[in-house]
Amino acid sequence: MLSVAIGNYPHTRLLKERLASSKDFTFVEVSPITKAFAQMVRQGTYDISEMALVTFLQAKAYGKPLVLIPAAVAARSQEISLIKLARNDSIKGPADLKGKRIGVRAYSQTTGAWVRGILTENFGIAPEQIRWTTFEDPHVAEYSDPPFATRAKPGSALLDMLRGGELDAIIVGNDKPSDADLADVYPDAEGAGREFSRKHGFVPVNHVIVAKQSLIDTRRDALMAFWDAVKAAWKDTPSAKDLPIGRAAIAPSVRLALDYISAQSMLPRPMTEADVWAGLPDGF
Repeated sequence: MLSVAIGNYPHTRLLKERLASSKDFTFVEVSPITKAFAQMVRQGTYDISEMALVTFLQAKAYGKPLVLIPAAVAARSQEISLIKLARNDSIKGPADLKGKRIGVRAYSQTTGAWVRGILTENFGIAPEQIRWTTFEDPHVAEYSDPPFATRAKPGSALLDMLRGGELDAIIVGNDKPSDADLADVYPDAEGAGREFSRKHGFVPVNHVIVAKQSLIDTRRDALMAFWDAVKAAWKDTPSAKDLPIGRAAIAPSVRLALDYISAQSMLPRPMTEADVWAGLPDGF
């Protein structure tokens, strides 16, 4: 059986329900699902896995034997992920982040890469003009944080460092806190997200699905069956109706993410869109 590590969302729960009796797939529960990303990249622990988009792009650039199954598991506006203390009047908007201290779980985190790209594109703030603090290693072991990023002391936490005055702002993920002492860095974060979508024509993808390259030759029929099940589950889940699925739909996020992380020196070599899809046959 092929092992599959995917988080629990309405569309993936439907996928798991429909494939529960399959003799081809077994779903492995990993919590949080982000733990599976490094396991997949470094040890090839699973046959199919959810993975952060930037993690996959870096893994592909470093020659990891993975293929991208063109389905977004998660996509969202990125501007809402930047938060500060509500009382911090020195940051009235993202333009004030130049020279500030920002914490992010990992420098290579997909949300962080999107945010840095947006800050450069819209406000002219280069990544090296911010003092970054990270808390975890990259999922791809070959990649190292840049010299202008420092590691927090063991046991430190994003929110604690923000509230303690050691950070000016932080980047959070899906579990955005709603505490009264916190505020968005953007005066209208949701509006900024809508403006990004109007400008670029898509909502940025955070998580995708990847598979071992070897499955193309050894278990192609099973992989195609999985792909068909994914398409059906996404289609039949109302909350997933806006998630891009298929190469053409997901390509805009792939292209801009490539541009952003290339400009951020996060890849070991130049990489084209064709490189991203290398190894995935027609039919996906």
